[in-house]
Amino acid sequence: MNQPGQWARLIFLASKFAEGTLVLASLADASYRVHAMARINENFLKLQAGYLFPEIARRVNAFSDAEPEKTKRLIRCGIGDVTEPLPLAARTAMKEAVDELGERGSFRGYGPEQGYDFLRQAIADNSYQGLNVEADEVFVSDGSKCDSGNILDIFGVGQRIAITDPVYPVYVDTNVMMGNTGEGDESGQYGGLVYLPCTAENNFTPALPQEKVDLIYLCYPNNPTGTVATREQLEQWVAYAREHDAVILYDAAYEAFVQDPDLPRSIYEIEGARECAIEFRSFSKNGGFTGTRCAFIVVPKELTGSDGSGGRVSLHGLWARRHSTKFNGVSYPVQRAAEALYSSEGKAEISKLVEHYMGNAALLKSACENCGLDVYGGEHSPYVWVRCPEGVDSWAMFDRMLHEAQVVVTPGAGFGAAGEDYFRISAFNSRENVEEVCARLGAMLG
Repeated sequence: MNQPGQWARLIFLASKFAEGTLVLASLADASYRVHAMARINENFLKLQAGYLFPEIARRVNAFSDAEPEKTKRLIRCGIGDVTEPLPLAARTAMKEAVDELGERGSFRGYGPEQGYDFLRQAIADNSYQGLNVEADEVFVSDGSKCDSGNILDIFGVGQRIAITDPVYPVYVDTNVMMGNTGEGDESGQYGGLVYLPCTAENNFTPALPQEKVDLIYLCYPNNPTGTVATREQLEQWVAYAREHDAVILYDAAYEAFVQDPDLPRSIYEIEGARECAIEFRSFSKNGGFTGTRCAFIVVPKELTGSDGSGGRVSLHGLWARRHSTKFNGVSYPVQRAAEALYSSEGKAEISKLVEHYMGNAALLKSACENCGLDVYGGEHSPYVWVRCPEGVDSWAMFDRMLHEAQVVVTPGAGFGAAGEDYFRISAFNSRENVEEVCARLGAMLG
């Protein structure tokens, strides 16, 4: 014992012993130790089991250990990961950027946290042509999944949150982590969230909330149902948000897969949306950047939130502050690669990738229909949403597909209570694999 603090503590306890108050001192000492230890964020303890996709991986790994021979036939159509090579335009730009970093005169270290001007301007000029989005309203990031969770940092705890059901799990879990929900029930729903059911009966189109909410998560084309919103439907959401001073968190990660030019690809195509909406987009699915990591978020300067005392605060400014504090930016070579996707060569390659994956979706949709199943999505989205055979729930269907057909799908229950009795098939795969999956579906269910 050679620390001054330890000697002081020993002298203190000795004096208390002499006073006959050692018991009380010991209790105080124990209380001190309890309160001095690191305290966890107890909201994490409310999370239901594991995140959906790790749970799928756990089951697949268990199957692989038990059935090593069948594992050789395994085809993964669960997680929405791309399979086709990175576009040549992006690869070429990335290599050139790496070479720049190999020369002292063109070397770059830390870049701007918000993204290099060349990429922000390319995004504004191409993804938002004619929509009045300025380059400095674009913030480059490493993924829409990250952005859709991180955005909660600029909003106060205790927001009234509206989500569709079924829903991308990240929207729910990050709000649980932030303390915006109560405990989860047996169906997996959390108190404090306003669930908007999306079912076959309402064409997977959620009704407007019957109560006032503060934040609204919308995803179109939708993950997991594959549905897409019409202009009229988005106009209703924008009108609701403006009337109730709510903010729409609009996930447009799959906008490149919309086939009908009359359908909106951006929330900012709707008048008034700049005053009530934040949009998330990604290069992951259209440009094959799932492993390269590059995305962006748009926060309009007109968009404000309340400070709780009647004042209005720019959300653009808050996000800029948060982004600069907690993020060091996407690497220079990756941003050059993303910029190249807006070149004529890059756009042509993206078009071919979208055509490939949508061709896969059409095959999967047709195969499921030929098996007598009810099928949704697959027309403006790389996801096919399928109702399970009667009497089979979604996790049972997952297990059946895995064990009988050696095909990995995603159980609908993992996306929320309204996803029960459905499963999702991803069209992100090679044509050869998709054709084989269609054949196995026919053999198993036909």
